[in-house]
Amino acid sequence: MADNNSLLEKYEGIKIRFDEVSQQISDPDVMKDMKRYVRLNQDYKQLDSLVKSFKRYQNLLKNFADAREILDNETDEDLREMAREELENSEKQIKEHENEIRFLLVPADPEDSKNAILEIRGGTGGDEAAIFAGDLFRMYTKFCDRKGWKIELTSSTEGTSGGFKEIVAKVSGENVYGILKFESGVHRVQRVPQTETQGRIHTSASTVAVLPEAEEFDIDLRESDIRKDTYCSSGPGGQSVNTTYSAIRLTHMPTGIVVTCQDEKSQIKNLSKAMGELRTRIYNLEHQKYLDDIASRRKTMVSTGDRSAKIRTYNYPQGRMTDHRIGFTVYNLPAIMDGDIEEIIEKLSVEENTERLKETEL
Repeated sequence: MADNNSLLEKYEGIKIRFDEVSQQISDPDVMKDMKRYVRLNQDYKQLDSLVKSFKRYQNLLKNFADAREILDNETDEDLREMAREELENSEKQIKEHENEIRFLLVPADPEDSKNAILEIRGGTGGDEAAIFAGDLFRMYTKFCDRKGWKIELTSSTEGTSGGFKEIVAKVSGENVYGILKFESGVHRVQRVPQTETQGRIHTSASTVAVLPEAEEFDIDLRESDIRKDTYCSSGPGGQSVNTTYSAIRLTHMPTGIVVTCQDEKSQIKNLSKAMGELRTRIYNLEHQKYLDDIASRRKTMVSTGDRSAKIRTYNYPQGRMTDHRIGFTVYNLPAIMDGDIEEIIEKLSVEENTERLKETEL
């Protein structure tokens, strides 16, 4: 509890900043500047959490001081016993709150509050990799349902034996990117494939990429830089889903980025989705530089966005899942594949916040 004074000194500055942001966020002139307004909203949420945590911390310090005063001045043994219990409880809670405050003092990644584009591709392993990509998409769909998030399919290419060669979806909700970003990388599966007649265990892999969705004001897209093509949507086996030219392909000339959307029957809706994805992919060219810069400065980086890094193994015969970044293993694979991945993500988040805390030397 030697850090009480330094933490409370930080609180004075935080309270002043919180009051400033609270005032600015209701200013009509600020609300006209959407980019600034969104940034202030993000600041407000983080500062609000800090202020509330500091207030709880101050109450605990007061309880501790009151209990210490009773022990120093009171002769009644029952009161002294109660004071001793209060001291013990308060001291434990004070330490926990100090750790919580230190983590909250680490500046939040401004991307964390964004929605995300989730992209899964079958990698090595042919048909089995595509089947596993489908299993991963189902896992994330179940997880999103648990979180109350909305998941919208943008485009997909089905595998010949099931699953997906590639599937892209938009995930909307609270702090989606900040939570799902830990999923980027190579996911490896070890099991007997459905297509295997000899009963042998095969190793296959699928790649997951999670990109923060760009807002309209993040990227200034010029129509002259975009080539738009329309075509008929097609389903598995190449059959036509509909006979109108509703599917959209956008090509961004300066970067060569191509996005497609054929999930909606309406060309207008497909165009809107495709434009959103195109903005995100252009935005992420810069975001990747940011991730690479962070990765170069950290010994451990659990969310580099490095899609070539093997991050996790799903071993079906042993019912085991291992996350290689933090050496975490659990033996409840059926539950995990059913969307129960909260514990894994929480552990990855703690590891990343610990690294960020070391950087700031709080």
